[in-house]
Amino acid sequence: MSFATSEYKERIRKTKERMMQKGIDVLLITDPANINYLSGYDGWSFYVHQMLVVIIDEEQPMWIGRGMDANAAKVTTWLYRENIIPYPDDYIHSDTKHPMDFVAGFLKQIGQEKRSIGVEMENYYFTAKSYEQLKKGLPNASFQDATLLVNWVRLIKSDAEIEYMKRAAIIAEKAMQAGIELIQEGIRECDVAAKIFYTQITGTEEFGGDYPAIVPLLPSGEKTSTPHLTWTDERYKDGDAVILELAGCYKRYHSPLARTVQIGKPKEEMETLSRVAVEGINACLEMIRPGIAAEEIEETWRKTIEKSGFVKESRLGYSMGCNYPPDWGEHTVSIRKGDKTILQPNMTFHLIPGLWLDKYGFEVSESIRITETGCETFAKLPRDLTLKELV
Repeated sequence: MSFATSEYKERIRKTKERMMQKGIDVLLITDPANINYLSGYDGWSFYVHQMLVVIIDEEQPMWIGRGMDANAAKVTTWLYRENIIPYPDDYIHSDTKHPMDFVAGFLKQIGQEKRSIGVEMENYYFTAKSYEQLKKGLPNASFQDATLLVNWVRLIKSDAEIEYMKRAAIIAEKAMQAGIELIQEGIRECDVAAKIFYTQITGTEEFGGDYPAIVPLLPSGEKTSTPHLTWTDERYKDGDAVILELAGCYKRYHSPLARTVQIGKPKEEMETLSRVAVEGINACLEMIRPGIAAEEIEETWRKTIEKSGFVKESRLGYSMGCNYPPDWGEHTVSIRKGDKTILQPNMTFHLIPGLWLDKYGFEVSESIRITETGCETFAKLPRDLTLKELV
């Protein structure tokens, strides 16, 4: 297991507190990051239906999943063997039965069919069909939307979680340096991606890396005007800017990082854009401290870049930590106007003040931890536009 049993039990206790506040007796968790957070379960099985069942008056949760994945639950979790419940393989991709039919039958079997049941409605891994089959199989239950209930429990990290994120940051630094080192006129984008992947997984001599929740994002040239492109087999050209957004990942904990590279001499517009973005993120890092609201960070950024005539419509950052594909964000706090969440020590965020214009863009980001007096960045790399002279 990645953590001591006592830490998992404390997470369960905090989860049950939130369940009681919402009047939820049975919580059905399908987000794999939340399953991992409460049980330790870690397997590439989230492409089929699985869940963790937290019952308000039961000490341990129960894992329900595909039969061939049950041994993964035995290997990676702190659960009793009798709390690992496999369903037969004929429930997989069947036209006549659904895994939620099995779940409903199991909840009836253990006397939970008339209780208040919470489900993660806004979730990549919980389908409309799942909800319909649960309601059909449990007609006497009352269902509640429990989206993000566990995510909010995850917001303040333990010291052990912070240590994992520090290790992820070391991997992120190495992967970023590897990518920047290889980028040059004539090099293929895919070869840079391959080197980044290799570095993300090999990690360091002391510890290796996990697969991140998001693949390296590597837009170049005019494609830097948008953030979420990956790579092609095209070769870099003189004058191309290249954005690298990636993460180190250790035991499912992430430390994202973004930097921008310029091949050859940058245009004056790029120099200006990079200067403004770096000035903005530096201003934010200097003012961040516990006790302020998340929206105050965005206000500092907005006022800083407004002096140079720039506007950023999208949010400035978000909480992040433990996760699985397709996202490393926790979907709770967003650093934007209107988010009044008060920052507390050991909250962690990806602060990403990217600026994307019509034909070019610039990104620089830091993963940060809120400390007792301010904030600290997990990585330690220069933020300015990286210039690559032609060879």
